[in-house]
Amino acid sequence: MSLQEFLAMGGYAFYVWTSYGIATIVLVVNVLLPIFQRRKFLRQQALKQKRQPL
Repeated sequence: MSLQEFLAMGGYAFYVWTSYGIATIVLVVNVLLPIFQRRKFLRQQALKQKRQPL
């Protein structure tokens, strides 16, 4: 079995590699989105604290 045959996936390469790509994108988004949302939340909370009178 050659590398070219492996990458061709028996004629189903488009479907296989597309599904791998979509799955990878979903996993990356699932990791990064909460990080960005947490940063945004913390910035908003810091601004609220600065605005509140003592």
